[in-house]
Amino acid sequence: MKISLEKAVEADAEFIFDIQVKAFQPLLELYQDYETNPANETLERVIARINNPQGGFYKILADHELVGAICVYWKEEGAPIWISPMFILPEYQGRGIAQQSITLFTEMFPHAAAWELATILEEQRNCYLYEKMGFVKTGVQKKLNDHATLVFYKKSC
Repeated sequence: MKISLEKAVEADAEFIFDIQVKAFQPLLELYQDYETNPANETLERVIARINNPQGGFYKILADHELVGAICVYWKEEGAPIWISPMFILPEYQGRGIAQQSITLFTEMFPHAAAWELATILEEQRNCYLYEKMGFVKTGVQKKLNDHATLVFYKKSC
């Protein structure tokens, strides 16, 4: 399977939004995090991320089919690049697509001093993926509710 990344444009917003909801809905139901879960976001939020001048959404394509997306942004030149959110359709998860996407991203942004992200601590597969890709826990955690805790990761370049 050939994985590629393509910068999203506003015309992609509905497709990205639909995939985002499908990817995050199971986590929303499990962890009941109605404040920060991307399944609860609006189409307008996706459009704002696509149009962010300090980042953007990138479509994740598997054999030219849209299967996910990854949003990156930075606050200032030389600051770490923040990944949030990144998601793959449930039926495509577990196939190495996220790993390949992270690798492609780091190649697309060779100027990055570091990468940062957060994931749900209770999602061991996500934590394993990021640690396998060279991210290390920063020691910062944020309790979302009685069901979920965010854990923060960083990868230096």
